[in-house]
Amino acid sequence: MPSTEAYLMLSATLFAIGLVGVVVRRNMITVLMCVELMLNAVNINLVAFSHRLASLEGQIFAIFVIAIAAGEAAVGLAIIIQLYRAKSSINVDEARTLNG
Repeated sequence: MPSTEAYLMLSATLFAIGLVGVVVRRNMITVLMCVELMLNAVNINLVAFSHRLASLEGQIFAIFVIAIAAGEAAVGLAIIIQLYRAKSSINVDEARTLNG
């Protein structure tokens, strides 16, 4: 069985990849996927600490994070669809210029 440190390193790596993707990418779908990757890294972290401390609290929080991520994905995709209909592009830079 892998140690807690291995899970924490995996979680930190996934979070770093997601953070770089959010900062560097300009496609809104890619940014949304990188945010989901960051939330999954947090879930790995919560479950690893839950296993280490022998309590279910971390796993319960992970379930809440999964539910929030599902809602965030639905709202994010709805915003992306509306942006595409308005601008015919899903570029993050063009979304910044959406003034009433």
